[in-house]
Amino acid sequence: MKVWVLIPAYNEEKTLGEILEVLNEKGLFTLVVDDGSTDRTLEVAKEKNVVLIRNKRNSGKGVSLKNGIGYLLANKELEYIIIMDADSQHSPLDLDKFLEQAKNGESFVVGNRMKQPSGMPLIRIFTNRFMSWVISKIIKQEIPDTQCGFRLIKKTVLENITIETDKYQIESEILIKAANKGVRIKSIPVRSIYSKDTKSKINPVKDTLRFIRFILNLNYGKKQL
Repeated sequence: MKVWVLIPAYNEEKTLGEILEVLNEKGLFTLVVDDGSTDRTLEVAKEKNVVLIRNKRNSGKGVSLKNGIGYLLANKELEYIIIMDADSQHSPLDLDKFLEQAKNGESFVVGNRMKQPSGMPLIRIFTNRFMSWVISKIIKQEIPDTQCGFRLIKKTVLENITIETDKYQIESEILIKAANKGVRIKSIPVRSIYSKDTKSKINPVKDTLRFIRFILNLNYGKKQL
């Protein structure tokens, strides 16, 4: 079973190295997409001897994910992609849970932080629950934490969908399009890691409005078919 870990990273020199060390110890193949970082993120990734691609300018997580998925599907032998963040909000200690799900043949697995959202800002808890409720209704599957970016996706799932968005709604788009193809989406508990120093790159208000616009456009497109 060949699993690649995809990590989008922007100015994460303080946390990326430790994560990559754990991945190397586990013998996992890793692709880092540096999103035009202005700190030492690029150098840290090079020091850890992982596969690295770089966006020419800072374009956002959605573009990094899109570029990383496209690169892996076109250039690497793999069965699964695990997507995780570079800012230590996703614990490498939870990786074994995803790998176990891959061994069981699951096609799409999403982390769930909402059972114990320790340290998560209240605005994030509210927006996550709202977005998860909406998406769960749309796909007719219960996904408690649709906004968790820590996930395992089978290669064949990604090959059968076309990713069109390039902002934070990309994660919702992938979920919805996979479910529309009949893919069962499983949730597993993962740690919720927030600290006083954690600075989320998500704007709860702006990105929630973008999410609502995405859902409205999605439903409009369905009516047009």
